[in-house]
Amino acid sequence: MKYFLSLLLLLTLSVNAQNKDCSYDVEEKTDSTSLKTLPHKLMNEKIFGNNKDFIFFGLLNNNGVPILSLQQLQKSNDFIPTNCLSKSSKIVIQLMNGKIITLIHAFEDVCSDLNYNTEEKSNIRILTAYFYFTKNNFEELKNSPISLVRIQFSGASKDYVIKTELISESLQTKTNPANYFMEFLKCVE
Repeated sequence: MKYFLSLLLLLTLSVNAQNKDCSYDVEEKTDSTSLKTLPHKLMNEKIFGNNKDFIFFGLLNNNGVPILSLQQLQKSNDFIPTNCLSKSSKIVIQLMNGKIITLIHAFEDVCSDLNYNTEEKSNIRILTAYFYFTKNNFEELKNSPISLVRIQFSGASKDYVIKTELISESLQTKTNPANYFMEFLKCVE
C-alpha cells in the first residue's frame, strides 16, 4: 500500500510537471465539441522608425485537430498596405536541424483589418489566420528549435528570423520563440 501511494504521488507530480506550461485561455468541452486554446506568444518584433511589426503564434485544439493561430500586428503613422492570405497560402518553417516544415492555411481568403488609434494618431493593421499541421511535421516541430518562418501571403512572402530569446521593446516581455513548438505542442495533442 505504501509503495502504491508513493507511485500515485510520483505519477501525479509527473503529470502536473508536464502540463505546467499548458495555461489555456479557453478550455471548453461539451458532448459534441472540444476546444483548447493557448495564449498567443510573441515570435518576432521589428521596429524601424515609426513602423512596428509583430508576429504572434497561438496553438489550439479544435475537436482533436491541432491548429496554429497566426496574428500579425502592424502599427505605423503612415498608411499600411493590406496583407491577405488565400486558400493556397502557407507558413514555411525552417528548423535548426535543417528540416523544412509547411503548414497549410485552414480557411478561405482573409485580409488584415485597418484600425486607427486617435490618441497616438497611428494606423494599426491586424491579420488573424489559422494553419493546419500534418502528422509528419507535427512530430518534427516537437524535436528541433525554429530558425526561420516564411509567411506566404497572396502575391508575396515575408521572412522572419526567429531568435532563441526575444526581449520585446514595446511589450516589455521576454520570450523564447525558437523553442515555441517544443514547449507548447504537447498542450494541444
